[in-house]
Amino acid sequence: MTTLATDAAPSPTFAPDTPPPERTDRRVALASLTGTTIEFYDYFIYGTAAALVFNKVFFPNLSPTMGAVAALATLAVVFVFRPLGSAVFGHIGDRLGRKRTLVLTLTLMGLCTVGVGVMPGAATIGWVAPVLLVLFRAAQGFAVGGEWAGAALFASENAADGRRGRLTMYPQLGACVAFVLASLTFLVVNLSIGETSDAFVTWGWRVPFLLSAGLIAVGLYVRLHTSETPVFARARSRGETTRAPFLEVWRRQTRTMLLAIGVTTGIFGAMTVGSVYLTTYATTTLHLGMSTILLIDVLAAAAACVTTVLASVWSDRIGRRGLVLASCIGLAAWSLVLFPLMNVGTPLAVGTAVVVLLALIGLAYGPLGAYLPEMFATRYRYTGAGVSYNLGGVAGGAVILLIAAPLSATWGGVGLGLYMAAMLLVSIGCLVALPETYRRPLS
Repeated sequence: MTTLATDAAPSPTFAPDTPPPERTDRRVALASLTGTTIEFYDYFIYGTAAALVFNKVFFPNLSPTMGAVAALATLAVVFVFRPLGSAVFGHIGDRLGRKRTLVLTLTLMGLCTVGVGVMPGAATIGWVAPVLLVLFRAAQGFAVGGEWAGAALFASENAADGRRGRLTMYPQLGACVAFVLASLTFLVVNLSIGETSDAFVTWGWRVPFLLSAGLIAVGLYVRLHTSETPVFARARSRGETTRAPFLEVWRRQTRTMLLAIGVTTGIFGAMTVGSVYLTTYATTTLHLGMSTILLIDVLAAAAACVTTVLASVWSDRIGRRGLVLASCIGLAAWSLVLFPLMNVGTPLAVGTAVVVLLALIGLAYGPLGAYLPEMFATRYRYTGAGVSYNLGGVAGGAVILLIAAPLSATWGGVGLGLYMAAMLLVSIGCLVALPETYRRPLS
């Protein structure tokens, strides 16, 4: 019998693995970065488009408030289908390998992104338009469910012990890079044709979706020219795989799964508010110009890139759990300050609120790329990391998207800030109950 990971933390010791060649490191980094960049690029451009124009394009017969709720609800569909995708693609990844699964998820994800960019609006095909939009989002959520865990495992299982935080920085960095690209693309389009022009509503918002085709081509090329991870290859050669990874991970590591879901819940909630909802809040409630909030988003995303890199590198030196814990405490405190500061209404106040929020999210999000995979055994690592990550996305990201607008309308932004703080307290409690893993060997 193969020794399996359990809810008890193993002794902190490094395995004497030989570091991979630098060329392999660069290829793994690029393969991980491109996939998660595309994943989050779509998520952010969709979130921005939902905040700015989707109520007009797909829900023109609803009031502005209800149109915004409906548009953001279609974004929440992704979170609902992500756990299903993580279970299915996790099964494939744990049975057949990481590389093959990553090619499948990237292809499906890319086709759906381009599909949203070319589909007609409600003015052309009526009720069919929002239905197609939901179907595209469901399929995309299914694919995205397998993407993050595969990219994180591809990096972590290729990294030498003691360098996993540094290499898994790249799938985590993809989220920040994507937010920069998405905000910049919308900003350029907006400045070129005007935020209130018919052209922006008719076709301008489609440009960012169609541009993703280039990113997809690069990502597929890189992934098709990489090898399977050595950790999984060794496990497969020894017959150390399982026929039912989803059932086995829940049977053997139930406590770890529940705690990991709790950790990602608060982080996803804060990330969703910072990267999606605040754009809606700034334009509709605070009446800031579209160009102003998009520029603030670019600066905030750049700050998140810096803190993601720093936290990922630091996590190899001082550990993952302490960094994520400190970041969640900071996020909980900032959640209480966020909306009162934004309600000042000036670009400086709004910019400070959003930039600090995204910087704190980067500190929490960076180490997760190594932390979650290190919690699970190789035989069901893809499933364990992916399902816990994506169920946290449902509990944090999807729920907050559905209640953010009504909660803010009833209690103001302070009510939403209190809800964010409550979710982050859940994450803090789960982190206290989890062990440190940065010295835990994967093989």
